[in-house]
Amino acid sequence: MSESFDPSQISYVSAMGDVRDRHPKAMTRATGKVLRRLDKHCRAILQRSTFCVIGTQGPEGADVSPRGDPAGFVRVLDDRHLLLPDRIGNNRFDSYANVFANPQVGLLFLVPGMAEILRINGSARVTDDAALLAVSAVQGRAPKVGLLIEVREAYLHCAKAINRAALWNPSKHIDRAELPSYGEMLVEQVEGLTREESERQGVEMAKRGMY
Repeated sequence: MSESFDPSQISYVSAMGDVRDRHPKAMTRATGKVLRRLDKHCRAILQRSTFCVIGTQGPEGADVSPRGDPAGFVRVLDDRHLLLPDRIGNNRFDSYANVFANPQVGLLFLVPGMAEILRINGSARVTDDAALLAVSAVQGRAPKVGLLIEVREAYLHCAKAINRAALWNPSKHIDRAELPSYGEMLVEQVEGLTREESERQGVEMAKRGMY
């Protein structure tokens, strides 16, 4: 990576119309696929999805955060509502803080082995409803809070991105030893964090478990 890059010296596109003019017009398979409710195909994908990414926007800017759990962890409550349960994590709560400031969210749902992606846009509220969250319990522990998401748009995204990345191809996976461990990288990134303190915090997180 060049350390002398100067963003003021490159050209920029000034209007969305210019972007569209450089490409073929979108076909009806792309423009007409947006649903206002979850259909049987959306539900089938959600039942099999083990991983999603949620995008939020708050006073400090945009944020994206990963979520993963056994298949079907994001529950379909009806054709307009989903429940995304909270799990034990780093307790930064970036997504939640943003939702309180701006409820608009966007989510990508992935199914291992499937190259197509389900995209859902809508609005979210933080719920602590015990009866609702109890159904999302894992290993006897219900989440303390979750995101109740009202679906505004749901649509499929084609397989090109996943296929280009060869995401599900084991032969393309790296040897994890190529990169330092998570803890080792944090020692270099977090000011004042010693290796010993990083290891202590890692042990504490491990004690908290997955759920």
